[in-house]
Amino acid sequence: MTDTAIDGDIKPATVASYLRRHPDFLADYPELANALTLPSSNGPAASLAVHQLRGLREKNAELETRLKELASIAGDNEKLMRRVHGLMLALLSAKDIEETVRSVVRRLTEDFQSERIRLVFFGDLAGLPDEPWLLREPRGSSGLPEFTSFLEHADPVAGRLAPDKLHRLFGNEAPDVRSAALMRVGPDALLAIGSADADRFHPGMGTLFLDMISTTVGSAIERARKAA
Repeated sequence: MTDTAIDGDIKPATVASYLRRHPDFLADYPELANALTLPSSNGPAASLAVHQLRGLREKNAELETRLKELASIAGDNEKLMRRVHGLMLALLSAKDIEETVRSVVRRLTEDFQSERIRLVFFGDLAGLPDEPWLLREPRGSSGLPEFTSFLEHADPVAGRLAPDKLHRLFGNEAPDVRSAALMRVGPDALLAIGSADADRFHPGMGTLFLDMISTTVGSAIERARKAA
């Protein structure tokens, strides 16, 4: 549009300025909506009404896509809640510390499709099974200098762990672990889950379910220790 005068002294810029100040102009003159046309790079010019309709359809399509995404997330969260609930029930029925830790590993493997699991206990706790997934550190947390910062904050961590942490947890399998989740479970233990999928655990993921697993497992271990 140029500033060439139209209909005497009225210029296009003046019309545009007026419409900006009166956005409800077409509400008073609805017949103009069908008469006005808009330029289109993909085809012939379209009327304002058609243009608005297209815009509404695009917005509806975006909303529908977003609703589907939210429904999918809700479905995934429901499945995770059921799995956490199943883990809780299994741990409540465990009779001693050995059955407790075995139930943790079995549920995480079967229900959560966890590839590599490590339970690390600080100090000397009787009744623990001799398994590759269970590690002991008799010197306590001081014997795990790689995890000093994590143990101080105790919040779950998800993502790629440093090589020294991976080696301490997974030994010869460390090169195969491309992402991991780390949780404090009670005052004297930590739980690690490793995956070959680099996107399985990442810093941007929510930690709600990791918190729930941490609390559930930590409480079960403490209950089993007190009952021993």
